[in-house]
Amino acid sequence: MSMSDTTTPSVSSNGFEYGVKHFFSPKAGALSEVLHSALNMAMEEIKELLKLGAIYVNHQRQTENIQIAQGLLCRVHTKPRRYNCETNWKERIIFENSDFLVLNKPSGIPSHPSVDNAIENSLTQVALARKIDLQITHRLDTLTSGLIVYSKNPGFVKNFNIQIQNRNVEKKYVALAENPKVFPPRLIHYMEPSPRAPKKVSSHFIEGWAQCELEILEQKNHVTYSWIKINLLTGRTHQIRSQLAETGSPILGDTLYGSKLSYKPDAIALRACELRFNSGTERFVFNLPEEFDY
Repeated sequence: MSMSDTTTPSVSSNGFEYGVKHFFSPKAGALSEVLHSALNMAMEEIKELLKLGAIYVNHQRQTENIQIAQGLLCRVHTKPRRYNCETNWKERIIFENSDFLVLNKPSGIPSHPSVDNAIENSLTQVALARKIDLQITHRLDTLTSGLIVYSKNPGFVKNFNIQIQNRNVEKKYVALAENPKVFPPRLIHYMEPSPRAPKKVSSHFIEGWAQCELEILEQKNHVTYSWIKINLLTGRTHQIRSQLAETGSPILGDTLYGSKLSYKPDAIALRACELRFNSGTERFVFNLPEEFDY
């Protein structure tokens, strides 16, 4: 894609399901005016995309209607994913001190900004509610609820990451899994090194695939599902979801991994219910209820 002398830009549409548009700015001027003429978008729509952080100029996210020069690379996420963030975020904070806070994240909301939406996520919403700066330390899937830690300073982030590498951060989850069975005390799989979801795992070792390991601490079988408590030993993306699905027992509501039983809207039956880590000389332990309303 190259810049021409005409006022009609060459627009490339990649990531078609998300409506991502790439082009070089055909003229100098206010960003909104450039986008309006290049993409024939309404000004109100452009204003909303700027608010969400869905517009980039030369790979830099833009939230203001800045003046730009001709020939700059523009990327516009015209169909950003949206999330309902209407909740009392202050009431969801279960602990806070000078270094970090612990949040009970609701399901259906990302735990951090995404490439097409920097506002509608729990990190940003809590920071806005508390009027403070926060940093991500670890992640929960959008559809997963439960305990997540946000840092107030870079030092805590560094220390928390070291603890994760040394397996000194304990993360326990509860889940409802389809097709009740007697699970083995430990599940070990190997995950394909791909950024795409659903994640593919194998019960057999494959060179270059990341090891996924978890413990089944408790289980209670019902007619159509099992309640299980999990100790997560390695923290891969979608690890619990993909490992349980590989055993033939996907999490309730997790249609991405083959669930046939419905759960709540914008949620799967997976909750981060216990978190243990060190800060300074103190060992912190946080817990949430382990039962599901189902």
